Amino acid sequence: MIVPKPVKHEPRPGAFVLDRETSLAADPALGGVAAWLRGELAPVTGGELLPGGSGTITLALGDLPPEAYRLTVGATVEIVAGGPAGAFYGAQTFRQLLPPAALRKAGGGPFEVPGAYVEDAPRFGWRGALLDVARHFMVKRDVLRFIDLLALHKLNVLHLHLTDDQGWRVEIRRYPRLTEAGSWRKESQTGWNGPMDGRPHGGYYTQDDLREIVAYAAARHVTVVPEIDLPGHTQAAIAAYPELGNLDAPLEVRTTWGVGHNVVNVEDSTIKFFQDVLDEVLELFPSPYIVLGGDECRKDQWRASPAAQRRIAELGLRDEEELQSWFIHQFDAYLTARGRRLVGWDEILEGGLAPGAVVASWRGELGAVTAARRGHDVINCSNTSLYLDYRQAPGEEEPVPFGTVLALEDVYAFEPVPADLRGEPAAARVLGAQCCLWTELIDSTRHADYMAFPRLAAFSETVWSSAERDLADFRTRLAAHLPRLAALGVEYRHEEGPLPWQTRPGVPGRPEDPERWQAKLDAWTSNLRR
Repeated sequence: MIVPKPVKHEPRPGAFVLDRETSLAADPALGGVAAWLRGELAPVTGGELLPGGSGTITLALGDLPPEAYRLTVGATVEIVAGGPAGAFYGAQTFRQLLPPAALRKAGGGPFEVPGAYVEDAPRFGWRGALLDVARHFMVKRDVLRFIDLLALHKLNVLHLHLTDDQGWRVEIRRYPRLTEAGSWRKESQTGWNGPMDGRPHGGYYTQDDLREIVAYAAARHVTVVPEIDLPGHTQAAIAAYPELGNLDAPLEVRTTWGVGHNVVNVEDSTIKFFQDVLDEVLELFPSPYIVLGGDECRKDQWRASPAAQRRIAELGLRDEEELQSWFIHQFDAYLTARGRRLVGWDEILEGGLAPGAVVASWRGELGAVTAARRGHDVINCSNTSLYLDYRQAPGEEEPVPFGTVLALEDVYAFEPVPADLRGEPAAARVLGAQCCLWTELIDSTRHADYMAFPRLAAFSETVWSSAERDLADFRTRLAAHLPRLAALGVEYRHEEGPLPWQTRPGVPGRPEDPERWQAKLDAWTSNLRR
């Protein structure tokens, strides 16, 4: 009853007893995984898992790919892996074989684990989840908890969306006003088009906070990939440093949702400002990938700006779309020179794609197909399948109903390789996929739990397991998995709908108009093909 489904899982005779006498032994190269597993199991057993006990858990290296493992459970437990990541995933599978009560780390054993043999390895290398902490800030301990939940499901990328119109969440020591002024807004809109709540909202992560988050994730084989939005979604930065904008009038950190008009200018000083920002970001995040947004950048202010029009003329560009492409190219070159790769949302295809950039395709799958055929790596983030802020059922019973309906079975049916690429060499350009938890309408960890789970469990299977789908089998395994989530304190959505304390009456939401999405896709398609 493992989630995500392994390559092979079969019962074996015997059982393993986890108790105070259990010991743990590991190859020295797997010492980090052993330390993590000891920290998970020692509070359960009441022992210290020191060598010499009656039942031994062994972590060993074998001739396997780095993320692959073999798990054998009998009188003893053996995890053979190709590297630390594989050993970690084998240990996560072993934890799932324990009774759910053992995940509470509150003692109560001994616990018996039925004999089993598991062979496993992931299908994709990029198995990600985006967490938007810019719209509604999430304190550090809750980010660490989210990382643990990703790791439980064998996801290995946390895309941390750190900046947007509504807040700047990363300390930049060279530019302190980014957090002094840019991390707080005076109030927030309720629902998508509702009234203001009248309550200040904000917060940010110090550089030490982010180092801790990155290290905590690394110990769980999760890479934290930061996003600094450019050139749109930048009103919080402009509120802190007005010279970054296109207007003479001062701005406040944005309090409403949707796509704003305020974008940064394209002056050399602005490019230098954000390169300075990235100098500090790169020190904090060792990830080979850095996300710079590039999405939903309205061009109204550039069209009205003499400076922007002068830049277009000087560079011999066709229009504002090519101006944005030129702007993104400046940062692609900056990151490439420092051994990193730029990731941008699929709008970076418009006006010409930055060389070497990775495309996060969110507006359906056309961006994934287009980018892959042009020789660029792709992360499939299709909003129609993977946006976990979208409503989970029709009607108005959801806490804050928004978006098209995206039920558990819709997420489970998702295939990371678009149909148009299957059978083509370009399909190899699909690095994997990523679900996205945008938080305009998610203002608490409890609400985040409700929106993410159990859909995130379904998503994990689409990126870890084989391309075959068996919804009935998944539901059977999910029924065993939900008590694990409950034991970990996850307030997931029940199949019958929200429980009484999960409803939010009186908070206005607005169902997203499917015709509006189609109009967006049609307009984008036109831009790509012109």
